[in-house]
Amino acid sequence: MAAPTGLELTFLGHQTWHITDGLSTVLLDPILAEAFGAGKLEFPIWPPRTVDTAAMPAPDAVILSHEHLDHFHLPSLNLLPKSVPVYTGMTTPAAVTDAITVLGFTVHRLDHTTPLTVGDIEITLYPAGARTLFWEQRVAQPLIRLAGAQDSDVFIGVDADVSDLYIEQLTDGALKPPRLAIVSNNAQTVPYGALGADNNLLPGMDGPRNRKSGIEILNGLLIDYLRPLDGVREVALCGNGFTAPRSPHGPFLYADHTALAEAANALQHLFKVHGPRPGDRLTVPRGPGAVTTSHAEWVHLDQATEARALADQRAFLADPQQVGPTPITEPLAEGEWATARALLAEELPRLARELIATRMGALASGIHDYLHGPVGSRRAVLRLLDPPGAEGSIESYAWNITGPAWEAVESTGREEAMARFPFGIEIYYQDLIALFEGRAQIWDVVGGSYQGWHIGEALDSPVYALFAVYGEHQRPDLAARCYDHSLTALGITQDAVA
Repeated sequence: MAAPTGLELTFLGHQTWHITDGLSTVLLDPILAEAFGAGKLEFPIWPPRTVDTAAMPAPDAVILSHEHLDHFHLPSLNLLPKSVPVYTGMTTPAAVTDAITVLGFTVHRLDHTTPLTVGDIEITLYPAGARTLFWEQRVAQPLIRLAGAQDSDVFIGVDADVSDLYIEQLTDGALKPPRLAIVSNNAQTVPYGALGADNNLLPGMDGPRNRKSGIEILNGLLIDYLRPLDGVREVALCGNGFTAPRSPHGPFLYADHTALAEAANALQHLFKVHGPRPGDRLTVPRGPGAVTTSHAEWVHLDQATEARALADQRAFLADPQQVGPTPITEPLAEGEWATARALLAEELPRLARELIATRMGALASGIHDYLHGPVGSRRAVLRLLDPPGAEGSIESYAWNITGPAWEAVESTGREEAMARFPFGIEIYYQDLIALFEGRAQIWDVVGGSYQGWHIGEALDSPVYALFAVYGEHQRPDLAARCYDHSLTALGITQDAVA
């Protein structure tokens, strides 16, 4: 059998990669369906495409970098033979590996000292850099190379700061800079007027200049992020590859990586930048030579849908509209109201306690004056929209840090609430209940129907506090419920497996 001549990396959209040397094949974070999501809410891949999994060269192994729903998709895994082994890092939540096992796969954990060999492909999973934001700290970043090759390394910087252990090996000379580095664009910038997780409702805190620009994105990805990888010769962009639900503006801004790559190549001389579209293949040769590009025939772009979405974006940018929130889940049936209220009463005390340990909690506990003088002990308000039996109204709770506890308070207009409380959370009642029941994840809610306000910096926002409290790392029980719903939708139950 002939020795591999190089590594072929086919981009399947967002952050999914099909990697082969012509003899062996690895899939990274497979999203093979046209959309992903943990429940009924779906996030379509951008640009829209279909993957012909029957024609796709079958994988010999699957690598799962981490647990977030844009990387871990049970319906996509279910399209693969159950004999394919799944590999992940040491810190992936057990709820994830348990769900994959129930699906019928065998899961193996790897640390950074034990490279995985799949034929002539060698993969090392490095832990995320120490300064990575907490909700991404369980990410494993793959370094992929051809066994025995000295100059074919591909580093995939998935959703986290570059691994300190990888940087240490580069600094010590144990490893050469990668031939190709793949970086993920997670800006998720929306036009002014559209709903975005980072929008701050306080007066003067949102506007066109508060939205990240393409220039900022490129500087962050190519200059700041790649600084530790000095000497890398070629770079590929990925990420930002889905559209959020209820997005009249179409895709995120600056999600056209081909255009970003062209701009980057015109404006810097450090490396060549590639901006692949789904189906584009990057080939890293074993020996000298540049990375070459081609296209996989088993990935099909939906150019008509793409053109319509881009037209929507142009129209929105030309005439921005204020987009209001809508619930992401179905209304609660009357027979569910009592159970929902009991669940809310059970969960609110836990939320009150756990908020204290977040950045929002630290800032809220440390301030003493707000707008009109002493702030008192109530530092935030939770406004639940459309409570059971009272559509169009708001049910409000104030966060008293001396308990800590959520205390029922009279609802007011938003402006009055913002004048009284330095932090505010607005969520549809039914969406919060869906989160508790495992029918939605916090990423769904924040990306679809959340609004809020806060003082301080972006990371002091209630958004990031909610990520800390309800992310898979902190509430694996909620994640497990969500995965159970997905497995049931696939016709798979724990009883059936047993």
